[in-house]
Amino acid sequence: MTITASLLGTVLSFLIVAAATYVTTSVLSDGASVAYSLLTAAITSVVWFGVTYFISGVVGVGGYAVALGPALAVIAYVITVDILYEKGIGQAIAISVGTWTISFIILYVAAYFGYSSFQALGVPPGI
Repeated sequence: MTITASLLGTVLSFLIVAAATYVTTSVLSDGASVAYSLLTAAITSVVWFGVTYFISGVVGVGGYAVALGPALAVIAYVITVDILYEKGIGQAIAISVGTWTISFIILYVAAYFGYSSFQALGVPPGI
């Protein structure tokens, strides 16, 4: 895979997550914004990467504890959504699950038709 294809895949997956965030927040809360959904996708992707990299890469846990990185990343992801939308932890969980579900559906359909790999930037993979 070339760098151009990787970059295009990254941008498209980011836009899928931003669109999924926008759809979810427009259904679950008032005042959904495309710009704020893009910001949310950017921040949550950095949080997800940062936590998983720090726990799995820097700390270097092994064995069953290797699941600690993704588990803590999910918690950090939901807390980040809670901070960004200020609607409470229940609403943050609903937004996170909704975003993941919509992203999952879009990526599944794209992968089925051979247009994409089954992953996205800014949303927890395969929860």
